[in-house]
Amino acid sequence: MTKSFKEIAHEILKGAGKPLHSKEITRIAKERGLLQTEGKTPEATMNAQLLVDVNSRGELSSFKKVGPSTFTINDKKVEIQEEAKPDRIIEELELEEEKQVEGGYIGKAGEHTVLSELLFRGYNAALMSVDVGVDILATRNNETFHIQVKTRNISKRHDAFHFNLRIVSFERHNAGKTFYIFVLRENGKLDYLILPLLEVEKAIEQEFVHVVGKGKLYRITITRREGKIYLGRRDNEVSYFLNKWDIIK
Repeated sequence: MTKSFKEIAHEILKGAGKPLHSKEITRIAKERGLLQTEGKTPEATMNAQLLVDVNSRGELSSFKKVGPSTFTINDKKVEIQEEAKPDRIIEELELEEEKQVEGGYIGKAGEHTVLSELLFRGYNAALMSVDVGVDILATRNNETFHIQVKTRNISKRHDAFHFNLRIVSFERHNAGKTFYIFVLRENGKLDYLILPLLEVEKAIEQEFVHVVGKGKLYRITITRREGKIYLGRRDNEVSYFLNKWDIIK
């Protein structure tokens, strides 16, 4: 049975008996043959998953962050049962998602417009019949690309675009040439923020992405100010990736 990044990290840290950088944890995991992944950035994935666990679970986390990208075992982990009560944040986000996506209109429209753009640009692309974490499978020049599409209208209340990514789904489908395309719809106009997997992982690692709902969701906020695009905060400009279709290669 394949172990998760967190299970591998816990095993290595427990054996080391001291704090280790996420890159060192990944190196040891590779040397021991513990890590089986097709991802090209396992160090970033390792760091992101440990960081999310610490930030979302707090005292319940099996890890402690003791420095930049450096972790150790949480020996003072509080062994308590979380209250089995409804998670209001999850319910609110799921309700919002249901209004915009579950009905099929906005979500499916976004997928079809991305599919159309890819076809116009010479990709052999198709929508997946079943949602397994990849919305579109595209090929060009003998390369295969996994495309995840998220579509939102601008929130007039917050003057921003809010997206939800389920962490379980993100961790399960973060291998290979994966791209996240955020379709930004404002006043009938569409823009496409096209982020390679590595950029999403970096945003998580640098805490530009919030973890909500007891660690079940990534909350991604995208804003537009004076013609520039920001993810999370004003010091994380991602304008370079706006409508950057040729980055899918």
